[in-house]
Order: sequence, then C-alpha cells, then structure tokens
Amino acid sequence: MAYISFRHHFGLKLISIALAALLWVVVSGEQTLERALRIPLEFTNLPAQLELMGDTPTVVDVRIRGSSGALNRIAAGELVAVLDLRSARAGHRLFHLAGADVRTPFGVDVVQVNPSTVAMMFEPSGSKVVPVVPSVEGQPADGFVVGTITAEPSTVEVLGPVSVLDRLTQAITEPVSVTGASAPMNETVNIGVPDSAARLRTQQTARVAVAVTPAPVEWSVSAIPVKPRNARGQVEIAPSHITAWVRGPREAMTSNSAMFEATVDVGGLKPGQVQVPVSIIAPARVGVVRLEPSEVKVRVR
Repeated sequence: MAYISFRHHFGLKLISIALAALLWVVVSGEQTLERALRIPLEFTNLPAQLELMGDTPTVVDVRIRGSSGALNRIAAGELVAVLDLRSARAGHRLFHLAGADVRTPFGVDVVQVNPSTVAMMFEPSGSKVVPVVPSVEGQPADGFVVGTITAEPSTVEVLGPVSVLDRLTQAITEPVSVTGASAPMNETVNIGVPDSAARLRTQQTARVAVAVTPAPVEWSVSAIPVKPRNARGQVEIAPSHITAWVRGPREAMTSNSAMFEATVDVGGLKPGQVQVPVSIIAPARVGVVRLEPSEVKVRVR
C-alpha cells in the first residue's frame, strides 16, 4: 500500500512541475510594456451641502505598465480614476490625483496620471420654490384662440447652487401642442428647470389646462342714441346718433343699439357750442373698439 501511495503522489508532483514550467514559459515569453490611455474620471463623497460648479474634467490621461497579455486583456471600464471629494469646502479648491486613485485590474500598474492636480469650484447648496410656467406651441383651428393657461401644481421646489437659484425665476413644462385645437385641452407633461445647474427636489409632472375658445369677432352697431348727462337746461346734440365698432363672441352679435348707453357729460358747460367726447356702456362680453364719431357738438342754451 505504501508503494502505491508513493507512486500516486509522485505522479501528481510531476504534473505540478510540468504546469509550473509551462506557466513560467508563457509568462517569461511576455514583454513588459507601457501604454498611454484616456480613462474616465469619477467623483465620490461630495458633501451634501455643496454643489460642484463650472466645467469639470470627465477624463484623465494615464500611463500604465504591465505584461503585454495583461494590457491586452483590459476591458472597457476596468480603468477608472476616482477622486475623493470628502474634504471639499466652498470656493476654489485643488485636488491631487495619483496612481493610487486609479482602479486597475490585477497585473497592471499606473506609472503616471495627467493632470496630477484638478482645480474645482464649489458653492453652497440651497433650495427655492418657483412658479411652474406652462409652455404652449402651435396655433388652434381657424376661428379659435388660446385663452387662459394653468398648471397643477402651480409651484415646485428646486435645488442647486445658491447663485443659480438667485437668478432662477420659474420652472417650465414640456410644450403642449394646440395645433388645430377647437376645444379646451388638458395634458400631463414633465416639469423641468431652464438652468441645467439646478434640479427639481423630486421629479414631477404637471397637469396643464389650456382654454381654447372661439375667436372674438368685430362688427358695427349703428344708430345708437347719444343722451346728455347732468343737463340743467336745454341741450342740443349733433349728431344725435353714433356708430360703435365692437368686438366680442360670435353669439353676442345679436346686440342692437338699444343695448348700448351712449352719453355726453354737459354738467358745468356754459351756454354756447362745444365738442364733447362720447362715453359708452356696452353689453356684457362686448368690448368697444372705436366710436364714429368719438366726439359730438353740444349746444347749451
């Protein structure tokens, strides 16, 4: 039994020696090389009360050393420079980058990192509540106009550097298209911030309501009688009737002259003739564009 065990272990030893020799041949046959690469730069441990400002580098150049096999086996993303920002404070700061800050696979060493110093700017973080301003694009159908536009929620909380928040006056929405619309619209869209340095505290959507109504039309109402106000004696008005050009919804076009009240104030006028402007009160939902004439001759006796 002892003889069999000796032969058995002797065979394993021979196999181990052969594998070790083969590995030595493979390794000794590889050259040690250096290679220059551009790799991503990542940041970690940024204090919660600080914001990173301005353009910061996103890549660095490194020189690495290793066997030709090890260098050829490097996969995308295996080499990453990681900068620890836990010591950051508000203002301009410098951070050093060394080979120890580069994450590498086994068998690869970092010889050099460029740049070795990174300049960065930090600012205190703040928050601000701003109104949500809906965005609308396009034109409604012929004969219709866009009226009141509202958003729900009407405000949102925004986070970011204090200097950016000082300038920020509103949040915006994705555009709501009213192209060809002939009725009120309601649409749910995303809310955003126009300055990329700021962000919403929580990602939100808004319900935007757009009033699309028939466009007002313009027409004329003639033979509106002009009456004196505050008259104490005999008053003559010429012309005694005027024409009003008005604007309003199409259904209000049935308004006639009897529904308008045109007057001139003659209180305090001395005997004689004078030009006096005409005042007019129109029916509800009707606006007066102009009067013809806008003044009349008033003779007080």
